[in-house]
Amino acid sequence: MDATRQVSALLIAPPNAYACYVLAHGAGAGMTHPSMQTVANELGERGIATLRYQFPYMEQGSKRPDPPALCHAAVRAAAAKAGELQLPLIAGGRSFGGRMTSQAQAKSPLPGVRGLAFLGFPLHPAGRPSDGRAEHLFDIKIPMLFLQGTRDALAELPLLRPLVDRLGNRATLKLFDDADHSFHVPAKTGRKDAEVRGEVLDTLVAWTKKIIAS
Repeated sequence: MDATRQVSALLIAPPNAYACYVLAHGAGAGMTHPSMQTVANELGERGIATLRYQFPYMEQGSKRPDPPALCHAAVRAAAAKAGELQLPLIAGGRSFGGRMTSQAQAKSPLPGVRGLAFLGFPLHPAGRPSDGRAEHLFDIKIPMLFLQGTRDALAELPLLRPLVDRLGNRATLKLFDDADHSFHVPAKTGRKDAEVRGEVLDTLVAWTKKIIAS
């Protein structure tokens, strides 16, 4: 990040990559969590490179997230590193990581980043519905993709849908029936988490191709 502080990163770059996703982790699990590894592997199979990285608190083994400014610095450092691949960039990630990415973009555009993709945007804490966390999104001028489960306790639909509508053409919302904030679906639905994840990633791929072609 700078001369005094560095964080780790993991790059998966298939030979046929046509874009790179700068992929931030959620608040409670770092870049090596199996769910992050699976997403990176399966995006690689679809031709999208990924650069996963740690926020400083996670690098240090702490459970308390860093102040936003430090998280934003990590996002910028990761985007700059990904830019060395000379591929079109999208950025975002899981929950907290996606929100830190959007805040960084709102403050000052991330060089080379063509769009933001959120794997479960945390609109509010569970049980405390509000859209106050979304105010900065109106300062973002690039396309945004919200990938959300219909049972996401951190993004209740009566708040999320109107928010995306107000953001206008720059925002796309894709809902996944019965999925929670981690895209887990109950067994009674007859569907498997892997099936839902495939749908999520296919949506991300189609959106990315559209963004980089525009």
